[in-house]
Amino acid sequence: MNVKQEHIEVIDSRPRRDEPVSHQPNGVAWGSDAIADVVRALGIPYVLLNPGASFRGLHDSLVNHLGNADPQMILVLHEEHAVAIAHGFAKVTGQPLAAILHSNVGLMHGSMAIFNAWADRTPVIVLGATGPVDAARRRPWIDWLHTAADQGALVRQFVKWDAQPASVPAAQEALLRAYQIANTAPRGPVYVCFDAALQESRLNRKPDVPETSRYAPPSPVVPTAQSVQRATRLLSEAKRVVILAGRVSRSERAWQERVKLAEALGARVVTDLKLGAAFPTAHPLHAGPSGMFLSPASAEVLRSADVVLSLDWLDLAGTLKQAWGEEHAACQVIQISVDHHIHNGWSMDHQALPPADVFFPCEPDTVVPLLLEALEGAATLGQNAAPAVEGVHPLAVSASDGDGPLMVKDVAAILRRVTQGERVSLLRLPLSWSGEMWDLDSPLDFLGYDGGGGIGSGPGMIVGSALALKGTDRLPIGIIGDGDFLMGVSAFWTAAHARIPLLAVVVNNRSFFNDELHQERVAKERERPVENRWIGQRIDDPAPDLAMMARAQGLTAFGPVTSASELEQVLTQAIQALKTGASVVVEAIVAPGYAPAMSQGMTRSHGDE
Repeated sequence: MNVKQEHIEVIDSRPRRDEPVSHQPNGVAWGSDAIADVVRALGIPYVLLNPGASFRGLHDSLVNHLGNADPQMILVLHEEHAVAIAHGFAKVTGQPLAAILHSNVGLMHGSMAIFNAWADRTPVIVLGATGPVDAARRRPWIDWLHTAADQGALVRQFVKWDAQPASVPAAQEALLRAYQIANTAPRGPVYVCFDAALQESRLNRKPDVPETSRYAPPSPVVPTAQSVQRATRLLSEAKRVVILAGRVSRSERAWQERVKLAEALGARVVTDLKLGAAFPTAHPLHAGPSGMFLSPASAEVLRSADVVLSLDWLDLAGTLKQAWGEEHAACQVIQISVDHHIHNGWSMDHQALPPADVFFPCEPDTVVPLLLEALEGAATLGQNAAPAVEGVHPLAVSASDGDGPLMVKDVAAILRRVTQGERVSLLRLPLSWSGEMWDLDSPLDFLGYDGGGGIGSGPGMIVGSALALKGTDRLPIGIIGDGDFLMGVSAFWTAAHARIPLLAVVVNNRSFFNDELHQERVAKERERPVENRWIGQRIDDPAPDLAMMARAQGLTAFGPVTSASELEQVLTQAIQALKTGASVVVEAIVAPGYAPAMSQGMTRSHGDE
């Protein structure tokens, strides 16, 4: 990243490391040694992998040539988890990790997680292997199965760049280029595939390690003076500015600059639960609770705007449509985004095309301080700004009385109570969450969703984010649904094995409830029985014991918990265990339910306007 992340005090940041037996080098160098040298030179701290014969040469080099240090190898039980953990790590640090995926089959396993990182604009260095490409060198049966003529084609439509180098110097250059491209905005995953025979080729002389600083990502693009002047004029003359705070960094400095800009303009600020924290939600200018879709209050605020300032807002056109419907947005739009550089014709993750009266092809963190500087002293700033919305303050949302069925809001209220005074990082939140349940006061308070909506990513991303926060003064806590947990539960074994402290609270409604709502919508439209919506959706009879599944991964686990009084006791114990370095899961049985804006947004008919 080109911005400094939020300062966090580091105490003991390294996970448990498997120590290899030491040996004296015999002077022989191998192709994979030269590849491993560049991985180290790039400063990649960890390599996530599930072992495979296609990269056995590189595996050996990481262990016996580099000593399993810088980078340190971290074992996972599924390739999807390797990419998801790297994704979660980068959401905190902005720094990519390497994930090694075995041949074509491992790449297919990891492909959903790669798509998530792509859609989340998050850098991950995905390494792979194939072959031997030379058919004469393949073992019978298995090498033929695991060799592809163009393996990168499996993921080419949702990585920024891929390569299959045919020599050691080309492999070193490919790694340099991959790292540079992954870390250039808009950031995203890259894929480099190494021929198995190339890795295991004996070298007459090991090549020198390139000076990686000479291949660093470029500096952020700076806007033209004319664009800044045009935007400044629109903002200074506006009566009702609305800022859509979207994809921004975890930089504390940039956070404070966004607050200063909103205060200077008297602008209302809308935030999005699909993305990481971008603005303090208790600030009087925050326009109401965040969600996956606009709430009615936020839509009303947006519709009142005469100028909208989009800070790389996710789905700007769709959001304007939520406020104005089929009418053209009756406001001037200032768009700050580099996302157009990554759009292609295969994936529609670019969303609809938004209007823009001023378009900065830059990152928000670069433009905001320039706007602040240009706006200083403008006499009209904020004079006509509308008053702040009287929304629901998170602290006003309390747990239900008694020991009746738990709601997700009860889990939030109790968790907030038992962590009072602590610095909590919410690593992940479920679809049933709503913004009024928790205040966000700094960039690391919440890290956002998974980007691509690929269920099962939650556990791996929680582990990766917790790895990035290990040794800091933050409590790494993720809240996920039972479907997400069940699909990705074995990712938590890596947390236990590598001694990565975390707390995952599973809000278990024993259903793929999102699809129950879809089935209800279809049944109503077709005048068929709504009562059948649960069939093919409920995770019951038998109900999986999620706490037991967590214990099977080596975690400390509590549950199932069914009442508010029990949950407070359990969460208090869980927090204490987390503080001692444990990886912890709490299973809470909750009643199904979504916020109204979420239910409406998720179940619109495909033909709805």
